[in-house]
Amino acid sequence: MGRLVNINYLACMFRSFIKFFFSNYISYIIKRDFQSFHFNPVKTAPDKAILLIANHFSWWDGFLLYELNSRLLKKKFHVLVTEENYKKVFFLKYLGAISLKKRSREMLSTLNTSGNLLNDPDNLILIFPQGKLGSNHVDEVVFEKGLTNLINASDKNYQYLFSAMFVDYFDKRKPSVWCKLKQVPANELEGLSMIMEFYNKHYQESRQQQSRITV
Repeated sequence: MGRLVNINYLACMFRSFIKFFFSNYISYIIKRDFQSFHFNPVKTAPDKAILLIANHFSWWDGFLLYELNSRLLKKKFHVLVTEENYKKVFFLKYLGAISLKKRSREMLSTLNTSGNLLNDPDNLILIFPQGKLGSNHVDEVVFEKGLTNLINASDKNYQYLFSAMFVDYFDKRKPSVWCKLKQVPANELEGLSMIMEFYNKHYQESRQQQSRITV
C-alpha cells in the first residue's frame, strides 16, 4: 500500500513538473518569436465554464490561446487535438489536450466526455470548429458538425468566448498577434448554424478592424 502511494505521489509530481516546465516554455517561445501579443480584456462569468471557439491557421494557435488563458481567463485548460498531434507531441496531454480520433467509434464518446467538462465552472474547452488548418485570410470560418455533439452532452450552463486571431508584421522583423475576443452567454445561441453565424460576424468585424491598423 505504501509503495502504491509513493508511486502515485511521484506520478503526480512528475505531471506537475511537466506542466510547470512547458507552461513556462510556451511563454518563453511566444516572447522570443513574436514582437507582441495583443488581446482585449473581456468580462467572463466566474461561475460558468468557457467554451472557447477560435479560427485555426497555424501551429501556434493552441499555444497562444493556452497563454491567453494563463494571462487572462485563468481556467483549467482543455483543448481538442487530433490523435496524430496528441501522439506526436508527448507533453500536450499534460497541458489539457484531449485526443480526438476523427471518423471513428471513439469520436462520439470523446465529444460527450468533453461536453461534460463544461458542467464544471472551473473548466475551459478550446475547440477549432474548422477541424483543420486554414488560411488566416479566409472570408468565413466553416464549422464541422462535431461541435453539436459536444454542446448537447453538456447542461448548456456555460459561456461562449469567440476568438479571432490575426498575425501582422508591419515595420517589425518579428510578427505580432492580435486576439480579438467576444463573450456570449450560451442561452443566446441555439443550434450550430446560429453559433457559426454569430462567430463569423465577430470574425469578419475583427478582420475589418485589423485591416485598418496602420503604423
